[in-house]
Parts: sequence; C-alpha cells; structure tokens
Amino acid sequence: MAKHRTEKDSLGEMQVPADALWGAQTQRAVENFPISNLRFPRSFIAALGIIKKAAAETNAELSQVEDGTAKAIVQAADEVIRGDHDAHFVLDIFQTGSGTSTNMNANEVIATRATQLAGNTKIHPNDHVNAGQSSNDVIPTAMQVAACVSIQAELVPALEQLRDSLNAKAREFDHIVKSGRTHLMDATPVRLGQEFSGYAAQIDLGIRRLRAAERDLIELPLGGTAVGTGINTPPDFAEKAIARIARSTGIEFREAENHFERQGTRDTIVYAHGALNTIAVSMMRVANDIRLLGSGPRAGLNEIMLPAIQPGSSIMPGKVNPVIPEAVTMVAAQVMGNNTTISVGGQGSYFELNVMMPVMAHALLQSISLLSSVSRVFAEKCIDGITANEERCRELLEGNLSLATALAPTIGYDEAAAIAKQAFKEGKTARQVAQERGSLPDEELDRVLDARGMTEPGVPGGN
Repeated sequence: MAKHRTEKDSLGEMQVPADALWGAQTQRAVENFPISNLRFPRSFIAALGIIKKAAAETNAELSQVEDGTAKAIVQAADEVIRGDHDAHFVLDIFQTGSGTSTNMNANEVIATRATQLAGNTKIHPNDHVNAGQSSNDVIPTAMQVAACVSIQAELVPALEQLRDSLNAKAREFDHIVKSGRTHLMDATPVRLGQEFSGYAAQIDLGIRRLRAAERDLIELPLGGTAVGTGINTPPDFAEKAIARIARSTGIEFREAENHFERQGTRDTIVYAHGALNTIAVSMMRVANDIRLLGSGPRAGLNEIMLPAIQPGSSIMPGKVNPVIPEAVTMVAAQVMGNNTTISVGGQGSYFELNVMMPVMAHALLQSISLLSSVSRVFAEKCIDGITANEERCRELLEGNLSLATALAPTIGYDEAAAIAKQAFKEGKTARQVAQERGSLPDEELDRVLDARGMTEPGVPGGN
C-alpha cells in the first residue's frame, strides 16, 4: 500500500504521497480536477521558477524574507527552472480559472524542497515563497514570460529558417516561367521563383507581426497582487523583481503601465495569439500550394517534385504522398482551434480578474511549440529538397490560353477573347490561332507573346 504523510492547509488535513514535494492545497486540486491528462508545459513551469526566484531575491533585498530562507528558495527555484521537479507539477489544465492551484503547486514544491535544503528551517509556501505575490499576478506573468521566452528561443528562429529556405528556392527557381493560376484556373505567366518569394514574404511578415505582439507581452502584471492595487507588496517590489526576470531571460520585461488592465484582462494574450493564428493561416496556404504544385506525378500538375521521405500507401506500390505539407496543415488547424479557445478565454474577464487563464496558457504555449517544430520540419524535410520540373512547367505554359491576355493591348480585348475561345475549341495554342487569323505579323507576335516579359510590369511587346 502506498505510503502517505499528513499535510495541513486552512481547510484541514490532507493525505499526500510520502515522496511528493507538493502539499495539502495541491493535493486538494489533484482530487478536485480529475478532468484530463493535459498539464502545463515545461516552458510554463520554468517561468514559474523564474518568477519565484526573482521574488525571493527581491524580498531578501527589501527585508521581507530572511536571507537564509531566500537563498534556499532561490536554490529550489533554480531546480524548478532546470526541470528537476517537473514530475511534481501534477495539476490538470482544467482547474480554478485563476490558476491558483498551480501557483500553490509551485509554492509548495519550492517550499518543501527549500526546507530540505535549509535543514532545520521550515519554509512556508505562502508566507515565504509567495511573499509579495498573488496567484492573480503570478499566473498572468508566467503566461507572458513563458510565451516571450519560447517565441524568442524557439519560434522566431524556426520561422527564420523556413523563410530562408523559401527564399533560397525563390532564387533557384527565378528563371523558370510557368502558368499562373487564379480561381484554380489558368492565368497569365508567373515565374516559379516569384511564387516562392511570395511564400517567403508571408513568413517574414508573420515574424514582424510576432515581434509587435512581443512588445505588448513584455509588460508584466507582477506586483499587482490580488486585484491590481499591490496590497501586501512593498512599493518597489514589482520594479525590482521584474528587472531580475529581465536579466535572467535576456528579455526587456517591464512593469505594466496599468496593473488593472494586465490582471483584469488577457487582451495581450488574445493579441499575441492573433499573430500566431495569422502565421498558421499563412502556413496553411503555403503547404496547400506546395502539395498542389507537386501533385501527380502523372495525373496532377507535377511542376515541382517533393522529396520522397516515406512510402505513401499500404496497398499502392510506389505511391509517395506530400506528408510534410499535410502535417503542416494539421498543425495550422490546431492553432486555429486554439485561437477560438483564446478568443473565448479572453472574454472570461470579470471585473479585476480573468478566470480562464490555465486553458489560455495551454493553448498559447501549445501553438508556439507546434509552429516552432513544424516550421523546422517543413524547411528541412520538404522545402530544402524540392526540385523543379522545368519541362512540365514549359508544357503547361505553352498550352495556357491566358497568354492571349498579352494580345489585348494591341488587338483589343474582344479579338484576344475570340482567339482564346477558338484555341480552346480546336485544341490549339493561342499563338497558333493568332498566326492563322493573321492578328499580328509573326515578329510582333513573338515579341508580344514573350512569356518571360509577361512576368514583369509593363505592356507585353511595348518599347
């Protein structure tokens, strides 16, 4: 039979596993919320450790906590930051909307471990580890710290890698002229490199939007305590603690201009995830274009060839599928779903507190993690290995009836339309029909129907 120890909180006694670092309040939440297997990610737990460490050092500086106690808390918090005690962060995402249970989980784990480190000194989770803080400012601060650290360390570098891979293909394919398509129908020519440059620009703009969201996320609510007033906290606690968080992360965090906004709403999270959602939409478009351009190999477009990384069918020999673009689209779908969760969660703000923070934190950090991973996979296992099928591009371009568009400035829209319709009906090219109809002298026809020239601004064939 499992061994337990007795722990107490303000509601009474609880039986806690003997080897657990958590205490009575965490145990109550374990028993109250057996809802899912979803837990806070590593990035969020590390952010809690960073906050508790900064708070302990600040409390020691401001004589709110004895030096020896603070040092033990700092040491225990460092272990939490490293991930040494992740197994003791046991609470479900679906819990109290303020995240109080998870804040107390951190307080109890750090207090228990700090007590072990300090020897005979009993360190209290509320009086010492949580000194100068409330769940109501710690949890939203942890959300923002974890998001900023993950964005800078993981997501931005991954997106930059994907952008650079797309840009490299844009340069490699710039000489290849092919059919453009609008409404999934043939349109005037475009260079394959131009298409890829558009994809790269989408990702680059996504990075810029993410940077704008970061500038909003760096304003932290720490120091507002229960309702934003800063009760039970020295006046300069927030500034000093946040300066320590900034130094430890290398991110220019600063105190919120208005604590009531930062605790009463999670608009900053809604805004940040909006940038992530836009990136997901962009990646969905790029992935879909890539798999359509590579469709076939005989019955599709086949203008590009994707690297074959695994067999595509358990029944059809030799089949290879666009599995990486498919994974990208599934990640995008998940991020878009998370955006709905974040949007609804942002509406869970009543008076001085948002009460849907745990699920918002989970959705936000999951989106960051998924987009980071899939961006690298997309770049390395798909984009970098794409080759162009120049012969196929040329074949489809030559039969493209939209080339007649270039004739319109010279012979008029109606005559150009008649050429396109006749060419389609007779299975000929626009050039062949224009020659038969004597629409233009051959030399001028060659100049006007120069497909490469159609991929730049200007009137085809003009001087």
